Amino acid sequence: MKTVLGLTVVLAAAVGFAEMELSAPEAQGVSARAVLRWLDTVDRLDAMHSYVLVRHGKVVSEGWWKPYKRDVPQHVYSLSKSFTSTAIGMAEAEGKLKLDQRVVSFFPADKLPEKPDENLLRMRVRDLLCMGTGHRHDTMGAMYGAPDGDWVRGFFSQPVQFDPGTHFCYNTGATYMLSEILTRVTGEDTFDYLQKRLFKPMGIENTRWTKSPLGVSVGGYGLCLCTRDAAKFGQLYLQRGVWEGKQLVPSDWTVLAGSKQISNGNNPNSDWGPGYGFQFWRCQHNAFRGDGAFGQECIIMPDQDVVLAVTAGMDDISKIFNSVWRILLPEMRDTALPADPAADEELSKRSASLTIRPVEGASQSETQPAVMVKKFELGPNRPKYKSMALRTAEQGWTLEIDTPFGLQKLNIGHGCWVDGEIQLEPDNPRDRDTYPCGKQLYAASGAWTDGNRFRTRVFFIAHPGSATFDLVFSPQGTLKADLNYRHIFGFGHTEFLGQ
Repeated sequence: MKTVLGLTVVLAAAVGFAEMELSAPEAQGVSARAVLRWLDTVDRLDAMHSYVLVRHGKVVSEGWWKPYKRDVPQHVYSLSKSFTSTAIGMAEAEGKLKLDQRVVSFFPADKLPEKPDENLLRMRVRDLLCMGTGHRHDTMGAMYGAPDGDWVRGFFSQPVQFDPGTHFCYNTGATYMLSEILTRVTGEDTFDYLQKRLFKPMGIENTRWTKSPLGVSVGGYGLCLCTRDAAKFGQLYLQRGVWEGKQLVPSDWTVLAGSKQISNGNNPNSDWGPGYGFQFWRCQHNAFRGDGAFGQECIIMPDQDVVLAVTAGMDDISKIFNSVWRILLPEMRDTALPADPAADEELSKRSASLTIRPVEGASQSETQPAVMVKKFELGPNRPKYKSMALRTAEQGWTLEIDTPFGLQKLNIGHGCWVDGEIQLEPDNPRDRDTYPCGKQLYAASGAWTDGNRFRTRVFFIAHPGSATFDLVFSPQGTLKADLNYRHIFGFGHTEFLGQ
């Protein structure tokens, strides 16, 4: 055991993550004051959930914005794709497949259209990897609607408009096909394959992966893991596939996957235009990244020997990238910087106290005292909620919601976040581990933002998603309820009335 910057850590002989050694930033050529400026910038976004910054294989700073927690795995959306790519690279090295094999060769004829077109027949594994399948649109919509849940048939049913390898189209369905191919050639599901060969050797234990209706890991999304483990993954790529002295991933694969394999634009000053690799995006400054919706990022910077893993819940994730290039990158040096204990201590305290700001407002409404003893029967609404009641509780309030799947109680903190578990939407077997369906861990904060309005923010802490309840009470004893979901596919805005 060792204490570094006020944190107790376990040191190991080789690079590994809950085992990875912490270091003062300056010892690794990073300015703690620059990290503080970066935190000032991204904190104002009010959408950051966590970060882990690694330089030369050592953690120089990390933090989790409350109510998010370091040990709760979060769904990382399309960052999952980079793990699927890694599995393909490992299987290729084992001789299980070749990148120039035709996609159709892995599947029986009854999965294919009666008369497959020439572009489909020419499509290769490498075209799936680089999103160059030749499709004009993502195929996942058709795959979701495939009869009997057979996503392979759904993929093959779609027209291939372009010559494979010539046209970039971001296509989550292509990644699922990689997962299907890997499962067929190895006899193991993609998650199980990586469990044995990657996750366990790297100490990545608290993870899971959503399955398709026919039981195959989705590949393109659905992986849940902790931020530290995402940073481990980036460090593995910096180390050319070596972990604790063992070559887990072929060295040449870590270079190929992060290199430009297809053009995806012509703007070198954008992090969406420098090219696409094998399920990795190219970035500015010769960096590349595994990228998930709403800011689930593993940014790998070979020139600086840096990994930055981030989770967030925002619409414009370019704000994260731009802050890194503008604030952090210029302050990285090839040699150690002079020690700065005061800045290190300030950074340690700051990173340990990060929080998404609770809802600001009063603890009670002078104009609505009767609300706390009344249950509101609700009119027609999309979630089919039957009634709502707002009750006082020890730390704030409880919002009772009578739903088609039972009475749900949302515990709400005043000036703080209160944890719990709740079911706000029905079970969806296809996406149970992906979106907030069924019972979900949450944290909630609320307040009276004016005399008639009670607002609650709810974060699903295993997801980037959140929800906001706005309850507006009239003097006549009626309720107007607005419910807004953010960053959760399949959800949006609903409004309903009650009295």
